[in-house]
Amino acid sequence: MEEMRLNKFLAHCGVCSRRDADRFIGQGIVLVNGSRASMGQTVGREDKVTVAGKEVCLHKKTVVLAYNKPIGVICTERDPHADKKITDMIKYPVRVAYAGRLDKDSEGLLLLTNDGDLIQAMMGGAGSHEKEYVVRVDREVTKDFLNKMAKGVYLKDLKITTKPCKAEKIGKYVFRLVLTQGVNRQIRRMCAACGYQVRSLKRTRVMSVELGELKTGEYVELSDAEVDRLYRDAGVKTGKRNG
Repeated sequence: MEEMRLNKFLAHCGVCSRRDADRFIGQGIVLVNGSRASMGQTVGREDKVTVAGKEVCLHKKTVVLAYNKPIGVICTERDPHADKKITDMIKYPVRVAYAGRLDKDSEGLLLLTNDGDLIQAMMGGAGSHEKEYVVRVDREVTKDFLNKMAKGVYLKDLKITTKPCKAEKIGKYVFRLVLTQGVNRQIRRMCAACGYQVRSLKRTRVMSVELGELKTGEYVELSDAEVDRLYRDAGVKTGKRNG
């Protein structure tokens, strides 16, 4: 391994995005050869890097997992008060991190990978990457409601208007929604602003990856072809995938 900046190294190890790596370095939980790391520091082949006491290293091959997250599992790694952390549910020999959250009360497709650059690209707002959901609400889904959701909803507490999206009725109380942004609890907030309450929420697709028949609580490693397409769609070069 040639020397590289520490934040890039942590991203390539799949620990987190480069932005989060800088935050971890600032918090003092990243050590290089036993000493507290500094912003802009570079590391090489002989350096030992730890994050929160755990050694991290580069992996030769990119791994992407598709996981059907159950309700109750929390997308966190370090919250000591969480009953079911994502890291407790995924037992995989390679360290992976989630690319985009699902809140505790939501279920469905969650992607995890050991490539921080891919995570950053997928979560970046500028990419406008699609995520598809099936939502059940407490009132009948009307054409007026779907139009409001599709045009964008003003969220008073956040003082923003959501981006236009695709909304389609698939049942009396159920609709499909395709978003291209990732505001915290966005769908629940949008529905509430329109006078509806979410009864259940499932993510069924992230970009080109579909939940399909994957059972709740199970995960599967994506094929090389599926990973290559994900890289292309995310705008990330695939040249470094195999080391």
